[in-house]
Amino acid sequence: MCNSYISNLVKHMPDSGIKDFFDVANSLDGALSLGVGEPDFATPKHIRDAAVASIRRADTKYTDNRGTVELRQAVAEYLEKFDLHYHGADEVLITMGASEGIDLALRTLINPGDEVLVVEPCYVSYEPCVELCGGIVAAVRTKASDRFRLTAAGLLEKITEKTKVLLMSFPNNPTGAIMEKEDLEAVAEIVKAHNLFVISDEIYAELTYGKKHVSIASLPGMAERTLVLNGFSKAFAMTGWRLGFAAGPKDVIFYMNKIHQFTTMSAGTTSQYAALEALKNPVREAELERMRTEYDKRRGVMVRGFLDMGLDVAVPEGAFYVFPSVAPLGMDSQEFCRQLLQEQRVAVIPGDAFGACGDGFVRCSYAYSEDVIRKCLQKIAAFVQSR
Repeated sequence: MCNSYISNLVKHMPDSGIKDFFDVANSLDGALSLGVGEPDFATPKHIRDAAVASIRRADTKYTDNRGTVELRQAVAEYLEKFDLHYHGADEVLITMGASEGIDLALRTLINPGDEVLVVEPCYVSYEPCVELCGGIVAAVRTKASDRFRLTAAGLLEKITEKTKVLLMSFPNNPTGAIMEKEDLEAVAEIVKAHNLFVISDEIYAELTYGKKHVSIASLPGMAERTLVLNGFSKAFAMTGWRLGFAAGPKDVIFYMNKIHQFTTMSAGTTSQYAALEALKNPVREAELERMRTEYDKRRGVMVRGFLDMGLDVAVPEGAFYVFPSVAPLGMDSQEFCRQLLQEQRVAVIPGDAFGACGDGFVRCSYAYSEDVIRKCLQKIAAFVQSR
C-alpha cells in the first residue's frame, strides 16, 4: 500500500550503477574490487587529532549555516592556488560533501523545463539531481578520440533556447580526462555568447599528473557566471567526514544557503575543525604530493596492464580512474562486468553507469594498493584472454 504514495519520479529513478556492483561484490567470498573511488590512505593524523581536540573542547554545537568564518576564509585562501579569488564571508559555502553542493546548485538555478547540459561520461548523481528539480538533461557526449575532453563544437551543437546551465567535471570521473587552458577558453567563449551559467565540479583538482589544474572560473569574465564545487574527500583522504564547499557569486551562494539551512542546518562541526586543520597546516602540500606520487605510480601500472591485454585506453591525466574500452571483445559494459565478477571475482564499474556514451567502457579505480591492482589486472587479463 505504501508504494502508492511514492513519487513516480523517485520510483522510476534507477539505482546508482556503482552501488549495484559494489553490493554484489561485497556478497561474494574472495571478491576483489577496483570499483570504489575512495583513497586507500588514512586521513592524516594531525587532521584526526584536530577533530578529537575540538570534541574535547566541547566545540560540538551548530556553526553558522554557511560554515565557520575561519573555515570559509581558509577555503578562499586555499583557492588562490588555482587563481580563484573569493571573499570567504559571502562567496563560500561549506557543504555536506561536494555531492550536496551539486544538489543545492541545481535546485538554486533550475526552473522546471530548463535544460542543463551535462558533460558525459559523468558522475552518477548529476542526471538524477537535474531531474529532481524539474530540469531537462541534455547530454554532451565526449569521445575517446578527443581524450574525453569537452570540445567547443560538441557543446555548441547541444545548445537550445532552453539551455541555462552547463554542468561539467574535470578532472573527470570516470575517464580521468582533464581540460587545459586552451580547451576551456574555447568553451568559455560559447558560454558567454549564449549567456549560460557553469557548475564546475573540481573535486579532483589536486589530482593531476604533469599538468596543473585550470579552473574555468579563473578565465576572464567567467567568475561571475561559474560556481566551483570542491571538497576534502579525494585530495585529503577524508571521504567519511562528508565535507565540501562551493565558491561563486555571492547571490548564488546566498540562495544555495537558503536551501542548505532548511535541509541540513550546517555541515558537521567536528568535520569543519578537521578541514580547517587540513587547509592551514603547512604539511598539506607535502601530504598531497606524497599521494599524487603514489597514484601516478599506480596509474602507470594500470594503464600498462590494460594495454598489454590489447585493450585501448585513453591515458588519464587526472583523478584516479582508468576507462578502458572493452567493445572489441564484442561485449557491452554490463555484460563484461557481470561475467568478470562471476568468473574472476573482480568488480569494476560498467561505463554506461556514467551515461550512455560510456557503454563499451569500464571504470577501474587505482585508489587501491598496488598489490590489489596487480592481482585484479592478472584476473582481468585471464578473463580477456579466454574470450
